Amino acid sequence: MFAGSMVALVTPFKDGKIDWQSLEALVEFHIKNGTNGIVPCGTTGESATLDHKEHHEVVERVIKAVNKRVPVIAGTGSNSTAEGVELTRGAEKAGADGALMISPYYNRPTQEGIYQHYKKVAESVGIPIIVYNIPGRTGSKIEPETLARLAEIKNVNGVKEATGSVDQAIDVIRLCGDNLAVYSGEDSLTFSLMALGGKGVISTVANIAPKEMSRLTDACLKGNWESGRKQQLKLIPLIRSVFLETNPIPIKTALSLMGKCTGELRLPLTPMSEGNLKKLQQQMAEFGLL
Repeated sequence: MFAGSMVALVTPFKDGKIDWQSLEALVEFHIKNGTNGIVPCGTTGESATLDHKEHHEVVERVIKAVNKRVPVIAGTGSNSTAEGVELTRGAEKAGADGALMISPYYNRPTQEGIYQHYKKVAESVGIPIIVYNIPGRTGSKIEPETLARLAEIKNVNGVKEATGSVDQAIDVIRLCGDNLAVYSGEDSLTFSLMALGGKGVISTVANIAPKEMSRLTDACLKGNWESGRKQQLKLIPLIRSVFLETNPIPIKTALSLMGKCTGELRLPLTPMSEGNLKKLQQQMAEFGLL
């Protein structure tokens, strides 16, 4: 399975359209700085405001730019199972190495509904699927027992845990063992989850600090716990600054401050408030990014 620091890649826009030149440059930036996997069209990639044509094209362009140098795990989640099947089949056809699928949002299905959703998609494709558990976005939590059931499905191979609960991660690892790789969905808990047996992180802050997040996960995978601990603590102030407002508002703003893209967002997301922008700039400067 996948391991290490995988970036939840932003989707750069310019004048309302996707900025393909910046997207390809971001892929190169990550590969040169040790990122272990690229995850386009997730929450950080503003997938909710991409139409189907844009979604497919972003995935295709990223796969082409990566050119098999690292795995590409395409975001293909939806609150419609049929749409999830369509997006995941499209990613597989384009050459994605895996798919990251958010649990159905707004519908708030039962645990059985969540299980059947993933089962249906998994049976429709051959690539590995990473379940994305983020109750703050979806309105429902995938319970450890449900994840243990999902782990029995051949190509449901991982979970991005963004519940913010270490107890949840403990129960998932305890119940699933080697059947399900656990990835942190909270940058600040990467070290903690990897110390418990997690395999890495699908990271927001890696958009601007890819080398440092890669060093953290690499140290943990090698059992260099003191080095990993120090790297995690070093990253904490920066991590907190990129979640001052709804993701991906701050991380896209940070990339624009670094000259990596315009920082343009699509409504209903709006630019950072002046006060939070100053806090972000301060942390970026202290980290050496400005």
